[in-house]
Amino acid sequence: MPKPKGQKNTKNKAKHSKLMAKKLNKKKKEELLRKQRLKEIVKVSKAQKEDI
Repeated sequence: MPKPKGQKNTKNKAKHSKLMAKKLNKKKKEELLRKQRLKEIVKVSKAQKEDI
């Protein structure tokens, strides 16, 4: 049976967009963290090479 006219699915849409934003933010944060770790590793390895 169809919904009455004017009734929208806004609660689910809002919930979905909130979850998707959370997921994307988590991905970006993990990617940034990974880049920072790699930079630290490269920095340490360059420092070790200079010592040798």
